[in-house]
Amino acid sequence: MGKGGQDEGMPSPPRPATGASPVDCFPAWARDEAECEAHYKVSMEQGLSWEEAERRREIYGLNELERHEGPSVWRLILDQFEDTLVRILLVAAVVSFVLAWYDGDEGGEMGITAFVEPLVIFLILIANAVVGVWQESNAEKALEALKRIQSETAMVMREGAFVPSLPAAELVPGDIVELRVGDKVPADMRILKLISSTVRVEQGSLTGESITVNKTHHRVEEDADIQGKECMVFAGTTVVNGCCICVVTQTGMNTEIGKVHSQIHEASQTEEDTPLKKKLNEFGEALTAIIGVICALVWLINVKYFFTWEYVNGWPANFKFSFEKCTYYFEIAVALAVAAIPEGLPAVITTCLALGTRKMAQKNALVRKLPSVETLGCTTVICSDKTGTLTTNQNSVAKLVAMGRVPESIRTFRVEGTTYDPSDGKILDWPVGELDPNLQMVAKIAALCNDAGIAKTGNQFSANGMPTEAALKVLVEKMGLPPGSSKITSLRTSSRLDATEVYLGCCKWWSHQEHRIATLEFDRMRKSMGVIVKSKSGKNTLLVKGAVENLLERSSYIQLLDGSVTVLDDDTRKHILSTLHDMSSSALRCLGFAYKEELSEFATYDGENHPAHKILLDPSNYPAIETDLIFVGLAGLRDPPRQEVHKAIEDCRAAGIKVMVITGDNKHTAEAICREIGIFSPNEDILRKSITGREFMTYSNEERLKILRQPGGLLFSRAEPRHKQEIVKLLKADGEVVAMTGDGVNDAPALKLADIGIAMGIAGTEVAKEASDMVLADDNFSTIVAAVGEGRSIYNNMKAFIRYMISSNIGEVASIFLTAALGIPEGLIPVQLLWVNLVTDGPPATALGFNPPDKDIMKKPPRRSDDSLINAWILFRYLVIGLYVGIATVGVFIIWYTCGSFMGIDLTLDGHTLVTYSQLKDWGQCPSWEGFNVTSFTAGSRVFSFDANPCDYFQAGKVKATTLSLSVLVAIEMFNSLNALSEDGSLVTMPPWVNPWLMLAMSVSFGLHFLILYVPFLAEVFGIVPLSLNEWLLVIAVAFPVILIDEVLKFIGRCTTRTQAEGVKREKQKHA
Repeated sequence: MGKGGQDEGMPSPPRPATGASPVDCFPAWARDEAECEAHYKVSMEQGLSWEEAERRREIYGLNELERHEGPSVWRLILDQFEDTLVRILLVAAVVSFVLAWYDGDEGGEMGITAFVEPLVIFLILIANAVVGVWQESNAEKALEALKRIQSETAMVMREGAFVPSLPAAELVPGDIVELRVGDKVPADMRILKLISSTVRVEQGSLTGESITVNKTHHRVEEDADIQGKECMVFAGTTVVNGCCICVVTQTGMNTEIGKVHSQIHEASQTEEDTPLKKKLNEFGEALTAIIGVICALVWLINVKYFFTWEYVNGWPANFKFSFEKCTYYFEIAVALAVAAIPEGLPAVITTCLALGTRKMAQKNALVRKLPSVETLGCTTVICSDKTGTLTTNQNSVAKLVAMGRVPESIRTFRVEGTTYDPSDGKILDWPVGELDPNLQMVAKIAALCNDAGIAKTGNQFSANGMPTEAALKVLVEKMGLPPGSSKITSLRTSSRLDATEVYLGCCKWWSHQEHRIATLEFDRMRKSMGVIVKSKSGKNTLLVKGAVENLLERSSYIQLLDGSVTVLDDDTRKHILSTLHDMSSSALRCLGFAYKEELSEFATYDGENHPAHKILLDPSNYPAIETDLIFVGLAGLRDPPRQEVHKAIEDCRAAGIKVMVITGDNKHTAEAICREIGIFSPNEDILRKSITGREFMTYSNEERLKILRQPGGLLFSRAEPRHKQEIVKLLKADGEVVAMTGDGVNDAPALKLADIGIAMGIAGTEVAKEASDMVLADDNFSTIVAAVGEGRSIYNNMKAFIRYMISSNIGEVASIFLTAALGIPEGLIPVQLLWVNLVTDGPPATALGFNPPDKDIMKKPPRRSDDSLINAWILFRYLVIGLYVGIATVGVFIIWYTCGSFMGIDLTLDGHTLVTYSQLKDWGQCPSWEGFNVTSFTAGSRVFSFDANPCDYFQAGKVKATTLSLSVLVAIEMFNSLNALSEDGSLVTMPPWVNPWLMLAMSVSFGLHFLILYVPFLAEVFGIVPLSLNEWLLVIAVAFPVILIDEVLKFIGRCTTRTQAEGVKREKQKHA
């Protein structure tokens, strides 16, 4: 083949869409090594030439992931103004600014007061845009994190020589690459040759498998799933054991990780609005229509003031148009728009969600995207990974089996504990301090035929090396030491030992007794690992651990409880295999232990210089060495479920939330775990509820939906990334609100696609975390359930303050509409309404976010995402309240002008002039009134005189009446916040002090109102004056009835709800 046959080149692969790399569809995993070399026109000994590599690079491009250009900053900024409420605010701000400028040009006062309103609205819009742009600019971080897990260099064969650190980006299909322990795989590759006896790869982040995977160079079936492609290694995974030679099959975006990259990008393009944002958009659209109608009504009602005519001979003539009054009523329309929009709502929602994230953080749920807090509240389906979320992701020994006093007897011990913490649990019915010779041999093999260790970081224990071997070392610590041992205390307290050894004192003791001098590495054929150890007396022993069936086949003897050795007969073998079958049926992964003392040529082995060392260099000799073994026992290991998960599953069931387990692990193991944690009941028929990902994809869409709509839990095993995405898409299309958990690179697209993507904080990859909406600091499923409960509570509280703010805005609209309808002077100006909406309403609305949660919050079914914030009865209630707010604010304005006293409160102490209602209503005709005079009046330290122009009494002179209207509005809204403590509960049963934050917020709001009243500069900006004690009594007298009115409405609501509930109950009894 010469130098790899590169002169002939590879056959031209099919070209995909323009701009993408060509895709080579050759199934390398299903072809033998020679066929792979022939297809890629390369030889393992020579590799590609530099020229051929360059030619292929021109065809396939660089071996790197694409950089998707995100939207520009200007595009992101413009996107922030797609919101209906924001557009209304923007129009109101522009119109206000133009009117303020126009008034200044016409000789009016072009001072700070005129521009406060448009400037404040612009500041709100700018702040909203900045936050929005910042959030959206984080969207592409998941793709950047994906690029960081790619390998940077590779050892590549070029023209017969290895290039040790070739940039991985320069790899092309057909390149020959050598992989070693610790290497990050640079591309998808087919293994051609194993240099070591075994190669193990950590690919759980890509496939979801809970253990490292043994690789081979033998071909597999063409239709194998990604987990079954044992002769392939994939880009971004890590070699944890062994060395091998591979040929590159796919690079860049054509690799498995490249497909994940594309799926993340695709999912990020289809992100939907949260349920709350959809409702607020709907509210904004309805608000636009309402504002339009009311503005039109205001103009129609007042058209007689700026557009008049006379009738001559029965026909209208002498038309007169007053631009000044037209502008005035246009300003009223603008004020109405400002009143109708709850400007403070976005800020209050953000504050409430931020407070919610703090509460969730205390429960180990770290929220990355604020709207996710609300979305959690209406979650209907949780799609959970198994490994590390429902289970601890820490292998532990659950059962230990040892030999009895006679060959037919077997001893079984149950082992407690689910972590790598040696002090977590104990061995039940254990002969403490009386470790018999058989158990001593089990401990010795588990401790010495082992390359793992345990590390501790803070309170977290983790495995260094193979998880199964780490679990065996923890078992040894729980077993203790032989009787009479005097070194356990000194070992456990020795200051010379590092942190890991402190926790593995028993294992250290065994290694002091006998040290390893040779290792027979694990391989897939014999499914075992062996070590030769030398005791202090110089005796060599072979210790072996591995698959129980394989060890039994190579064992001729068994060791009994007292250490005696007897022949392994068929009955004993069957008995052991029966025990093995029972343990395997319980999803335990079993490892057997055996040893050999008669080692023939290895009896004197002492290292590399011994004549027998050459035998160890050839792994094919290992099965012959590991024969005539003495079997001593077995251990059953598993990745145990978390203790609190069972209760969390029950809570989900009570809360009406369906739990689906989607895992890359095998079906049998996953089913056993699901039964144990309560996804399935012990005797439940799960034929249609437990299916593999591949099986699910063979069904039609209708059949898939039938499977997903089944009541109770579901299990999808051997699931690939595309299976997870398909499940999420179908659930969302069916109206479900989906929370998806994941920790690996393969989970990122589904996390991005779900309504709530939940990544694991401990075991999760950076890619998964960046693609998620929430990160679990403790990787615990029960934390999700707690977060859902918190989300429901937050939503209920948000609903309370949204209704509170909307009812307040209805009152402001009613006030302006009544003012325009009655034709009296404008009582409230836009800047005052803006102050009330943004500042005065803000603290109580935020405090309502601290309302205590309902006790049965997780016993109610999840609300549907399309449930309305405001139903017909609530809307009617707030229309009534809003109408009263309007009547009260306009009424107090009229009272000041027309009444000397009200409810016994003297209002003439300031010396102002009283007018009739008809004069107030026709104030625009004042210049035509004969003999109209008004006296001066005082407000605080200021004196208002109207000698020069008495008609100015209805403009500059309305400052006291305006102040009273504003104060009544503030007081009513404070009392109304008390009404919002509960939707239907009376203040008698839910008094204000159940939420002390609300009492504090009301004090703050009143304090802010006093600030603008009694600080002269601020009073001038807002066009108000200080009030006297009698005037404050008037404000309270007019404002307080809002509580009484809502109490009556709440009582009617409770009676209606009770009547409806009784009707439903009677209907059910009737049908029963």
